[in-house]
Amino acid sequence: MHELRSMHKQPVLLLPEWALLPDGPHEKWAVLVEQGRIAATGPAAQFTDSETVRVTLPRRLLMPGFIDAHHHLTQSFGKALVFGEPSEIFKRVWVPMEQYMDAEAIETATRLAAWESLRGGFTTVADAGTRASVDVDAIAHVTSEVGLRCVLSVICNDLQGGAPTATREQIVTLAQRHLSRWHEDELTHPSLAISIPEAATDEVLVAVSALAREARVPFQTHLNEHLAAVERSLVATGWRPLQRLAHLGALGPELLAAHATLLTSDEIMLLRDSGGAISYNPVASAWKGNAVAPALLLSELGVRVGLGTDGTRSDAFRLVDAAETAQRLAYTMAAGDSSSGGGWRWLDQGLRGGADAVGLRGKVGEITPGAFADLLVVKLDTPEFVPSWDLEWELVRLANRDQIEAVIVQGRLRLDRGQPVGWDGDTLLRKAREISARIISAAPIQRVDPSAGEHRARWKAQHA
Repeated sequence: MHELRSMHKQPVLLLPEWALLPDGPHEKWAVLVEQGRIAATGPAAQFTDSETVRVTLPRRLLMPGFIDAHHHLTQSFGKALVFGEPSEIFKRVWVPMEQYMDAEAIETATRLAAWESLRGGFTTVADAGTRASVDVDAIAHVTSEVGLRCVLSVICNDLQGGAPTATREQIVTLAQRHLSRWHEDELTHPSLAISIPEAATDEVLVAVSALAREARVPFQTHLNEHLAAVERSLVATGWRPLQRLAHLGALGPELLAAHATLLTSDEIMLLRDSGGAISYNPVASAWKGNAVAPALLLSELGVRVGLGTDGTRSDAFRLVDAAETAQRLAYTMAAGDSSSGGGWRWLDQGLRGGADAVGLRGKVGEITPGAFADLLVVKLDTPEFVPSWDLEWELVRLANRDQIEAVIVQGRLRLDRGQPVGWDGDTLLRKAREISARIISAAPIQRVDPSAGEHRARWKAQHA
């Protein structure tokens, strides 16, 4: 896609065979990109200015970049350690690993995760905050340099193991400083986070959620994810996590609740009535969950729903496929609902739904005038799309990241056929192998499930 490498320097008219708009695919549609934003769209025949640079994209789909509504960018070194592990891996893997990560490790892990996200078709990610002892500026620096838009959280916990670690005043100062830092960074958008509600006192939960509400940024937290978490909250506070937020008045449209897999009927109504959003993370449910969030029901009731990876695998097309499949297996199959959202709904949740959930509604996740030019060029001239009868369903069921030829963020080409533009990916991979080996060997990580090879050996021994 060499013709796109200079598009950030001048207005460019993109002329794909198809464009994915909010109301579905349109053929022979033009998209004018200027100064990092979508300046205009319409039928190609309407654009007659001969002086504008025109880039024709035959047998290509131009679509918005996907939004990952729940990620952990600094955890990329450990993602392959948690396969087969039971639910609360944060205690045994993530916290020990991140506590051993220095500035070089954070920079490398974040760059690796950002590249993987872009390769998978994500142009925006919501990072839920790192437990590593580095300033989150290190994360913002990398994501901006790589070209990944990031809704970046700072963790505002004031409890650890039930013991206080900071005062309310210290947490408020931390949060206010974070909210004021990113005005000059076009790709970084602030957010506040509390890891799980039990990691904060009532006073801090109320203060942090109020600050997020006032600033109109997301308040991210892991909510009602596992049976252990629900029971822990009941024992410590007398409330289920989501009910506790409602009881305190800390449940509102600022909420971005990761997972929300274990919801009672009254909690579903609380979410609907409060205007809160959830990140539906189907791959995380499959890999380590107790349940699948009722995303289709929530969507029908008007709850705001985006899709998130939880740092599992950053592949947007596989994510939307998993979103549809998990709902089908967990809910709609038993009811005889073979449509299971009609295909389009899962694309919509990965695009506009995700944008709304992370606080960027109308700015990302759609091709409309005024939105950021965060775009994917997808090759349709492949066996997966020939013949093509229903493009939206085909994107959910058949598309894969190998078909993404170009990733554009803020009107600038960031990846060309999966490879970074302007920096050396091979050097990063070599560095990541070396540093990850150092970190993983030093950190006191505890795995419960054996590796695949150990599992096979045990099985063979038992069946000898």
